[in-house]
Amino acid sequence: MFALENKNVLVIGLGVSGVAAADLLLLRGAKVTATDCADSSALRDEAAKLRRRGMHVELGAAHLPLRQFDLAVVSPGVPPDNALVTEVRAKGIPLIGELELGYQQSLALNISITGTNGKTTTTELVERVLTANDVKTVAAGNIGTPLCAVADKARRLDFITLEVSSFQLETIQFFRPTVAVLMNITPDHLDRYASMEEYARAKARLFENQQAFDWAIVQSEALAQLKELGVEIPSKVITFSATDQSADFYLDRGLIISRMENWSGPLLNMDEVQLRGPHNAENIMATLAVGRVLRIPHDGIIDAIKSYTPAPHRCEFVAEIDGVKFVNDSKATNVDAVAKALLAMPENENSREPNVWLLAGGKDKGFDYHDLGPLLSRRVKGAFIFGETAEKIRAAWSLFTPCAVVPTLLEAVTEAVKRATPGDVVLLSPACSSFDQFRNYQHRGEVFRESVKALEDSGTKTRGNNSAMRREGRREALML
Repeated sequence: MFALENKNVLVIGLGVSGVAAADLLLLRGAKVTATDCADSSALRDEAAKLRRRGMHVELGAAHLPLRQFDLAVVSPGVPPDNALVTEVRAKGIPLIGELELGYQQSLALNISITGTNGKTTTTELVERVLTANDVKTVAAGNIGTPLCAVADKARRLDFITLEVSSFQLETIQFFRPTVAVLMNITPDHLDRYASMEEYARAKARLFENQQAFDWAIVQSEALAQLKELGVEIPSKVITFSATDQSADFYLDRGLIISRMENWSGPLLNMDEVQLRGPHNAENIMATLAVGRVLRIPHDGIIDAIKSYTPAPHRCEFVAEIDGVKFVNDSKATNVDAVAKALLAMPENENSREPNVWLLAGGKDKGFDYHDLGPLLSRRVKGAFIFGETAEKIRAAWSLFTPCAVVPTLLEAVTEAVKRATPGDVVLLSPACSSFDQFRNYQHRGEVFRESVKALEDSGTKTRGNNSAMRREGRREALML
């Protein structure tokens, strides 16, 4: 652990995490210099606030005399090959991330959840189960509130419930979860990692400081991936899976079943909860396992899960207009998340034909989009693709479903509405990050939601033109 009082500390990156780290360092008596390679009006406003609190702040391509620093703290959004980060390492200055700083300055045990998909929902579920059963916790980390921002609350908590990203795990040192949860490992962030192996090893760092008496709750498929890489988990392991019936928690025809000693048998019917799809069954299994190892009563866990309402932008039902359902899955920023969304969509009760109009596209993260092909053939009537990755996606998907490139999300919605018929689903599930055309995935989802609301508000006109639109849509679908 690093003593901070009167130490000269450099903070690299002034996003939400960097600012939280700078504030905590100042509170602990450090002399803080903060820097960001960007120089926007928003950053200048933030820099002015930090300077008023006694920090030295440099924006843009500033050259800093690094010999003066005792420690550097880097925000997770700053890539490891950043020039300043590289120079800090070369000078031998200790470098940690915001997550590590928050951990070292906290006085509470933590439950940490990572994975390519499902970590936010699972973090929210775990927080709900703990809070409903009088276990003091707060959700922090990648979910929105940096760990550094809640470090001073930790002494009043039983656990901190953390969503943890691979970016954050790159720069840990002593970080150790009492309960570590790995949801899955599927392709993501391949614009940052050279290979899937490198990405998987970053995720696996969640377990590296655990002890034999800690717990690891791991999806069976992800555990197999780690074993192939020679990664050993030092703690006690519980497995879960929607497809592997040899797991400790598994899914059988809509029932979540446990093999755990003194907790065996059916635990929950998925029809009793508001979450849908096998991926959400795995989110619930992981939550059940956390509750089990914390010795929370069975009924208390189940009641909390049943009362959970899914967060926005995650297969969020927006509206049904003239028999067409509109679903906002803007949080789906990788190919595996889109696959899970398609599997969760309702099928047309009157036909086995594809019934989903898929809206996708955005900023590329280095994926091979061909992997989704067979599922597109089964479920997708057509795709409308927007954003900077549109041509790459169209080239990959057009073999499996009709595709059209459109300039914006709003035009994608408009075109889908023209073609949709009763029983269809218009699904926003982008398979990309949002940063080419939107502030974040929430902004993208809000734009979709508002466009659907506008359709509802003009419902009379829509209904009046519906037949003509469908006829025109059938003609135009042949031209996609």
